[in-house]
Amino acid sequence: MIQYRTEYVTVFQSALFQTTSTVISLDEHIVIVDPNWLPHEVREIQNYVETIRGNKELYLLFTHGDFDHIIGYRAFPDAKTVGSIGLRNHPKKEHKLHLIREFDATYYLTRDYPIEFPELDISIAEDAWQLTLGGSTLHFYLAPGHSADGLFTVIEPLGVFVAGDYLSDFELPFLYDSAKSYKHTVQKALKIVERHEVQLLVPGHGLATGSQVEMRRRAHLALDHLERLTQAVMAGDEAAISEMEKEHAFFSPSTQESHKENVRIIRSEYTDRSAN
Repeated sequence: MIQYRTEYVTVFQSALFQTTSTVISLDEHIVIVDPNWLPHEVREIQNYVETIRGNKELYLLFTHGDFDHIIGYRAFPDAKTVGSIGLRNHPKKEHKLHLIREFDATYYLTRDYPIEFPELDISIAEDAWQLTLGGSTLHFYLAPGHSADGLFTVIEPLGVFVAGDYLSDFELPFLYDSAKSYKHTVQKALKIVERHEVQLLVPGHGLATGSQVEMRRRAHLALDHLERLTQAVMAGDEAAISEMEKEHAFFSPSTQESHKENVRIIRSEYTDRSAN
């Protein structure tokens, strides 16, 4: 399903977890971000790209290595691939592939392309690294916290900020890497919005927005939730910790497990002396 479209940018949204895939049509290139989820949804993205491609070269950009974001990798076999150095050196590649295979087997899904972990042509190892594609420039920033291999990308002059699993309109922080890094990354996002005069923010889950007021609201929502949870964990306030898990949208066993993981990581970083 297409949730957002202009002459240059099309944002697809999966029925699963409101996961986004973005196609950006530049003068001589097409950038495809995280093609996902269900086989017919990936085919819709493939078909759309073919209708606008012409002689343009394809670039496939991964915001991070969670299995839902890499699941469509081999659907675009002739694309040049871009991701973070953390993605290239991901320590659990086979585990991510296992999750894809398990998901497809559970729901009897078949795909017309092989399941593989992305092999990168371009690996981003530092902030402010740039890739020039014709008259456009992609600016990259490392974005750890949700996962260690996260990557922010700003495409200029369009002013499109592809944020991966940050700055959702409904999804609170899910920590699988570091609470401290997550906070730093969200603060970095606020600076990016200002520095690049972002015109469109596309999160990994949820709605794209062109409002900088809304972009800042989302950032402060995430920071506030993490700060209050950190304070509750440091104070050993189990009642507050328990109550905060209900703040997650689509409250479910899945969000409860994610909340527990958030608490575990915060506790390890802020209260476990052996970790300091």
